[in-house]
Amino acid sequence: MNETSEDASAGLPSTSTSIRPQFGNRFLSADDNVFQHNAWDNIQWDEEQEQAALEGVRKNSSVKLPDAEVDRLATEADQNWDRFYGIHQNRFFKDRHWLFTEFPELAPFKMSPSNVPERVLPDGETVKNVETPADTNQPRTIFEIGCGVGNTVFPILNYSHEANLMVYASDFSHQAIDILRQNPEYDPQRCQAFVLDATAEHWDVPFAEGSIDIVVLIFVLSAIDPDRMQHIAKQIARYLKPGGLVLLRDYGRYDLAQLRFKPGKCVKDNFYVRGDGTLVYFFTQDDLRKLFVGAGLIEEQNIVDRRLQVNRGKMIKMYRVWVQVKFRKPLAH
Repeated sequence: MNETSEDASAGLPSTSTSIRPQFGNRFLSADDNVFQHNAWDNIQWDEEQEQAALEGVRKNSSVKLPDAEVDRLATEADQNWDRFYGIHQNRFFKDRHWLFTEFPELAPFKMSPSNVPERVLPDGETVKNVETPADTNQPRTIFEIGCGVGNTVFPILNYSHEANLMVYASDFSHQAIDILRQNPEYDPQRCQAFVLDATAEHWDVPFAEGSIDIVVLIFVLSAIDPDRMQHIAKQIARYLKPGGLVLLRDYGRYDLAQLRFKPGKCVKDNFYVRGDGTLVYFFTQDDLRKLFVGAGLIEEQNIVDRRLQVNRGKMIKMYRVWVQVKFRKPLAH
């Protein structure tokens, strides 16, 4: 669904409830030249910057989109996304190289010499996973909501040699699913891609309730009206296995993309329309906690990253904010 170039960051260093050693090695200190690197991890904002962000959002939210325009956007949502993918096709997108580092749960299985299950990352690094069953031929199901043209799906399929892995991929856009299915790497024996409106009251999906190991949402939930997000969280919980996991990464509050909006583009608080008619919401950690805990899931990770990206040629500083969470469905009693 909502796949833009803004999701192509190198990774999310931890700033909250968990610590991940893969990143966090580029901290900006007072003595550093800010233009020494293209990006800095875990940037701390001072009070002046916080207030400037608050004021920026207050200003660009002061004029709301007229109700008639909001209704029109809702009616034309499918056309806007089809047009988006029709324009960009698959030339616009890159595989998400950070995917397995941030979400090693998605990486393929292998058996280490000590017979301890591990995950294999694309660069050869392995990550111990004590929850992995000894039998790596055991069926595993992954469901991505808002798969776009396959930037998450194809890395999973390409790196995995699991005999019984099935990746389900859905998107609101018919055009996106058509592009994904036409990819020469699309294998219907290992992947089933289909159109799904995740806001629909009932989901028409090719799998049973309680059958999915992992649900993935990458810069997707933000494209949905906040009033429908709780329904989606409950549907995800319905289709997850007991012990199944939700992996989500999306836009955080006061991200550069939010601060760039002009007055008149705000649909409702922290929810905006882009120039192409697509919509975007900017989350806090508490927003996501309420959604998924409200659906009966247990929080395992909930982090926010404030990253500084720089254009060294133009000497421009850009402050990005992302959120990343993992929630698990409780085991059946």
